[in-house]
Amino acid sequence: YCLPGLLTNCANHYGPFQFQEKRIPLVILNALAGKPLPVYGTGLQVRDWLFVEDHARALLKVVTEGVVGETYNIGGHNEQKNIDVVRSICALLEELAPERPAGVAQFADLITFVQDRPGHDQRYAIDASKIERELGWVPEETFDTGLRKTVQWYLDNLEWCQRVQDGSYQGQRLGFTEPKDLIA
Repeated sequence: YCLPGLLTNCANHYGPFQFQEKRIPLVILNALAGKPLPVYGTGLQVRDWLFVEDHARALLKVVTEGVVGETYNIGGHNEQKNIDVVRSICALLEELAPERPAGVAQFADLITFVQDRPGHDQRYAIDASKIERELGWVPEETFDTGLRKTVQWYLDNLEWCQRVQDGSYQGQRLGFTEPKDLIA
């Protein structure tokens, strides 16, 4: 059909507004609620993590400078073991949210190893050398800086998280003014 297309593949995302069924927000919110922090198997599975704002910058780079018909892999250069991700979140919560739920001495005490999923991949990795070489894109966030921003965002937006969890959230956008508010 002569449609000019570009394809991208990416690493695991994390960052603000991610719904709570995903690893990082699940761990943050479970820890704050004093619930178990489930880790599959031994937690040694490795994932490459990509901060959402880095992904957005990469997509903009691809759409404005990419070659039609090409595929670009977008990676974060942030390969981490699942257990280390959970421990890093716990350490940040110790610093940023020092008040723990009743009966919790340390957030890491909530780590609970659960049976691994059948067929669970031991490693997800992505080779992002092409986008770096051809378009000059590299992620701006390290895993540590992106994770800190993410944990802080969830701490600052617990009301939104609660509304998602209790079902009262109906897709309203945050940070936007309603059209009726623009008329003065």
